[in-house]
Amino acid sequence: MKQRSSFVCQQCGNESGSWYGKCPSCGAWNSLVETTRITGKSTKGSLSSEVRTVQPISLSQIKSIRRSRLPTGLGEFDRVLGGGMVPGAVMLIAGDPGVGKSTLLLSVVGNVGGVYVAGEESAEQVKLRAERLKITNNDILIISETNTESIIVAIQNLNPKPKMIIVDSIQTLASEELDGVAGSVGQIRQATQQLIHLSKQTQIPIFIVGHVTKEGTIAGPKILEHMVDVVCYFEGDRYYQGRILRTFKNRFGPTDEVGIFEMVGEGLAEITNPSKLFLEGRVKNVPGSAICVTMEGTRPLLAEIQSLVVSSQLAMPRRVANGVDFNRLQVILAILQKRVNLPLGTFDVFVSVSGGLKLREPATDLAIALSIISAFKNKALPDKAAAFGELGLLGEIRRVNGEVEREKEAKRLGFTQIISSKSAAALSALVKKHL
Repeated sequence: MKQRSSFVCQQCGNESGSWYGKCPSCGAWNSLVETTRITGKSTKGSLSSEVRTVQPISLSQIKSIRRSRLPTGLGEFDRVLGGGMVPGAVMLIAGDPGVGKSTLLLSVVGNVGGVYVAGEESAEQVKLRAERLKITNNDILIISETNTESIIVAIQNLNPKPKMIIVDSIQTLASEELDGVAGSVGQIRQATQQLIHLSKQTQIPIFIVGHVTKEGTIAGPKILEHMVDVVCYFEGDRYYQGRILRTFKNRFGPTDEVGIFEMVGEGLAEITNPSKLFLEGRVKNVPGSAICVTMEGTRPLLAEIQSLVVSSQLAMPRRVANGVDFNRLQVILAILQKRVNLPLGTFDVFVSVSGGLKLREPATDLAIALSIISAFKNKALPDKAAAFGELGLLGEIRRVNGEVEREKEAKRLGFTQIISSKSAAALSALVKKHL
């Protein structure tokens, strides 16, 4: 056995032969940590004795393999994955602490059966959560261990092999082949490589739980997202019950698909009519309220946007955005001042999306603008009105994708008056018509 030392950047994962105060790849200061790798073979000797001979195969000679997907028992989860779990796939689920990642995956393994690797909790703690979720499946095996090699050997020795594996979490695993602490870039990369090899070898789907940083990105090297087959984010506000599972990468299905859940006393419940959840408790005929129709993946959702416009006592009026992009709000306010002649320069503007939903797409521009105008003029929009459309810098209303689906969903929920690019070509004309 031979040891080889290298210095790995904790920010980008770049590996160097010697220590630098500044990472030569990403420029981060004091981020290189020494890592020792144990190798089984010496690097000396002839190259031919250590390298396998690889024979290229023609693409036309490779047999097509069609494997049936394994359902998770949760329709919303299957929707996000593209129809269920693919054998041999490694899926990463990340989210803020306390959002419900472990609860979601424990519910899945409770439906299907399999191995739950608990790196953050003891077996007794997992048992307590399973009792709270009323899980009675006897085909669940708990491994309370953080050593990667021990976990893999234990799973390989199981007969019959498990239907699925949950690893909670990847940041707690440590390999004996590396001289580094758990959660370091080298350890995360090494553990992920070993789990991927196990999954491809046994055709067992594996879910990996990942932590996120304070900036909202997945903790660890960026290569982690490239290595796995599926990347999902579990989003939600701790002060609201709604949860959204969103996929950003999927080698076996559509991306940017979403599943809607609600956090209840007994765990996570599926929401088949999410618009009802986000519109619950809405007060009608109030200035500053506007209903927007947004697309989350292939699913149209209705949400309420609330605005408050008040005279400011500050030299620089405040702009507060909750659930909408702050920079996008600044652009919309500039359009309102320039194209609609709305004097907002001396007013504080507060915009919020009800229900803790976070709106990302430009199609919500029109509803945000109408909500602000309604609050400024103290005049309510029509009760049965719903809006969608992108605003251009010239004040024009642009078409957006999925207009037919948006309109159909709005009318299904009783919003018969649709405000979009079909209503008027410019925002100023629309304001004269409705406000």
